[in-house]
Amino acid sequence: MTTADEALGPSARLLRLFEGNRLTPTQRRIAHTLVQHAADSPFLSSVEVAELAGVSQPSVTRFAVALGYDGYPDLRKQLRDLGLSESAPGGPAESPGDALRNEQQRAVLAEIDNLRRLAELLADPEPVVRAARLLAASRPLPVLGLRAAAAQARGFAYFAGKVHPDVRLLDEGGSMLADRIEQAAAAGASALMCFALPRYPRELMDALAVARDCGLCVVTVADSAFAPVSRMSDLLIPAAVGSSLVFDTACAPMMLGRVLLQAMCDELPDAEGRLECFEQTAAARGLFLD
Repeated sequence: MTTADEALGPSARLLRLFEGNRLTPTQRRIAHTLVQHAADSPFLSSVEVAELAGVSQPSVTRFAVALGYDGYPDLRKQLRDLGLSESAPGGPAESPGDALRNEQQRAVLAEIDNLRRLAELLADPEPVVRAARLLAASRPLPVLGLRAAAAQARGFAYFAGKVHPDVRLLDEGGSMLADRIEQAAAAGASALMCFALPRYPRELMDALAVARDCGLCVVTVADSAFAPVSRMSDLLIPAAVGSSLVFDTACAPMMLGRVLLQAMCDELPDAEGRLECFEQTAAARGLFLD
């Protein structure tokens, strides 16, 4: 490993290993499973990986071959060489307190783990900086998010509008969605910000196809680097969602959106002036109680 790779966490190192490979949906599921269990992955057998991913054992073997290895044992040797974990197989023993945690506590702790994995990924700032430059330069900037991802898109667009001169929120599907993407491109847009969370709407893929046809550079925040939208994205940065509760939780995607906004502010020379102007207007209009 290089010194730069050693600075990355286990999940980020695995993403580095898998990125750039054209994988089938089943193979993306296997890759996602290994990333989720990054610290344990060097010790898992092909049968255990198959059970965790919900696929067949031969699929795990084909996955390893698709990555250029002779078979799964060869891939597992590479995982061990990456130094993903110093722990013994099975990981640390469960503490007595773990058994006393209720369902709600476990869901919160799982979300904290998602944020830790995001922090590991952000050890390499280059993808965020590159995304911020693309988004800051786009006039206008369309922001797309449908169904479960609509809240993330709305939050991003709300704050982006304070520093970016022309943000266009696309949070509703229907026949007019393609029209609005084409109109943004005709008005000069060069990039589109997309939030994609499970379950992925079919019309989201259709919308991204329109964006690509219009020549827009698609920057995506998705729950996995192996999400279906990956093939429609020019730059995808993953942030996992929690699935412990009835409905998914998306703290990590929201945090990544705010990180992108911070980086955009660094790329927009008039961002500070726009923020000051907003504060003056808000004070004059009495928008806030404090």
